[in-house]
Amino acid sequence: MSTSRRAAIAGIVAAVVLFVGCTPAVVVEKGRPVPDFGGTTLTGQSVDLAQFRGHPVVINFWGPSCVPCRDEMPLLAAKAKEHAGDGVVILGVLTDDPVEPARAFAAEFGGTWDTVIDPGAAIKKTYRVLGRPQSFFVDASGILRSIQIGALTDADFERQLGLTVHPA
Repeated sequence: MSTSRRAAIAGIVAAVVLFVGCTPAVVVEKGRPVPDFGGTTLTGQSVDLAQFRGHPVVINFWGPSCVPCRDEMPLLAAKAKEHAGDGVVILGVLTDDPVEPARAFAAEFGGTWDTVIDPGAAIKKTYRVLGRPQSFFVDASGILRSIQIGALTDADFERQLGLTVHPA
């Protein structure tokens, strides 16, 4: 085998190893369990996704610099109240923005649920978030049922929550 061919093969092998090494070990896709995560909330408390097992959970990635998040946050606040008796949990993930503006934003727009701070974007990377807002609808068993990329509407929320509460 020629030296140039060996070098080409070595380059391909190195690229594959690098690619595989950069790919998250977990897969976030509908019908599969979501990866657990935890951290410190905007209020300084510790929270872990696993503590909500047994409840449907809406994981919402957001930030105060996200313009569509301004429209979505009041909707999520209304839905949190509307579905509180159903055991539905909304869990925010603050990504790509600093904490202080996020606290003010949540207070202004009624975001009273726990929001985990994601300073290194590890949670965002694991969940392969494309942009903000993005929401993941997880059933009580921890299975991902639906993903919403972009701001939720009332109809979006109810349809996807239905898939979460009553999976097919």
